[in-house]
Amino acid sequence: MSAAVKLGVIFPQTEIGTDPIAIRDYAQAAESLGFDYLLAFDHVLGANAGSRPDWGGFYRHTDSFHEPFVLFGYLAAVTQTIGLTTGILILPQRQTALVAKQAAEVDVLSGGRLRLGIGTGWNAVEYQGLGEDFSNRGLRSEEQIQVMRALWTNDLVTFDSRWHKITDAGINPRPVQQPIPIWFGGSDDRVLRRVARIGDGWIGNLSLADGRASDTISRIREYGVEEGRDLDDIGIETWVSARRGGPDDWAKEVREWTGLGVTHISINTMGAGYSSVEQHISAIRTFAEAAGIA
Repeated sequence: MSAAVKLGVIFPQTEIGTDPIAIRDYAQAAESLGFDYLLAFDHVLGANAGSRPDWGGFYRHTDSFHEPFVLFGYLAAVTQTIGLTTGILILPQRQTALVAKQAAEVDVLSGGRLRLGIGTGWNAVEYQGLGEDFSNRGLRSEEQIQVMRALWTNDLVTFDSRWHKITDAGINPRPVQQPIPIWFGGSDDRVLRRVARIGDGWIGNLSLADGRASDTISRIREYGVEEGRDLDDIGIETWVSARRGGPDDWAKEVREWTGLGVTHISINTMGAGYSSVEQHISAIRTFAEAAGIA
């Protein structure tokens, strides 16, 4: 494995429960095992599939999701070095200046450890409940990024555009990182072009088996060249699922992803049949050993 590849854990949002001590123990275990970052999924509202016969979403109201910024504020206090990554925060269903403020606060409290993975999401139920427009979420997210980066890097901002108006105002404190790295999730071609144009990296959810991974990564690089970007400045992230195979398979998958130029690889232990925090910790320990960091 290339020394440049960073390894992470996916916080088992739907399975870890609500015990703050267990959450602390999991994060501290990941840090002590040498993982570079902890990545958390995001959903604010879960829909009741019982009242929606045609519901095809991945999650519903019975799935637990800790709010990422609050979670990271807590983890910033109980860890010292491990990076904190949203993967992904559904940006357009949130108020932009508030996200900029919350992200800056997490970055300050963690000493510059936040990486903000963002996406547009798929759940219109959440957008309705949060009072935001589902139909224009892609384009609006681009403007949101402009606003956030301006707020993170300037004492005062004046911004007057299609969806945002700020008049000579700013956030304080501003983040340690100037600006906080923004990575995109999603595999739509429009997303890949945004990655190449304005992103610091891409968070993917592809399988090596379906043949799309290599093509997708190649397209990001092609678009990056078209935009005049240094390709070393565009990170590529994916994950290995503990549901598939065992330690030897996980190690092989890490090597194959690394061969494709992936820069960040995490282990996802959700859905693998683990029934306790201790089992999730045991699984990430096994992955660390297989990947050669523990």
